[in-house]
Amino acid sequence: MTLSPAVRRFLEERRFAVLATIAPDAHPHQTVMWYELRGDDIIMNTRAGRVKDKHLRRDPRVSVCVSDGYTFVTLEGVVELIEDAATAQEDIRRLAIRYDGPEDGERQAREGFSKQQRITIRMPISRVIAHGMDEG
Repeated sequence: MTLSPAVRRFLEERRFAVLATIAPDAHPHQTVMWYELRGDDIIMNTRAGRVKDKHLRRDPRVSVCVSDGYTFVTLEGVVELIEDAATAQEDIRRLAIRYDGPEDGERQAREGFSKQQRITIRMPISRVIAHGMDEG
């Protein structure tokens, strides 16, 4: 799916996303996440064994909302879990740098994340709902 320039600019800014997964009882489960827009995909990362990891293995359909006041973008898609250790570690390092800067991000990656089994969550965007976007 092609994103409008305004939606792309909004998503490229550093904000937090809320990832909604589907629990076995069909209730939504929401988690605040770091994310990165790469092309037309949303990239997130989690430690293996978390609730969202279990939900996504059973049902990979998700919704992601990124907001700033009354301006928001809601994205939908079907995720792919990438369990390759080198890829997942590089992705969490990139996310840590995006959110906490080069020095703190590198330190977190080296001292914390490198000791964990990580999984990258890749969501090709299949649907976009945008509100409050300045398309001018």
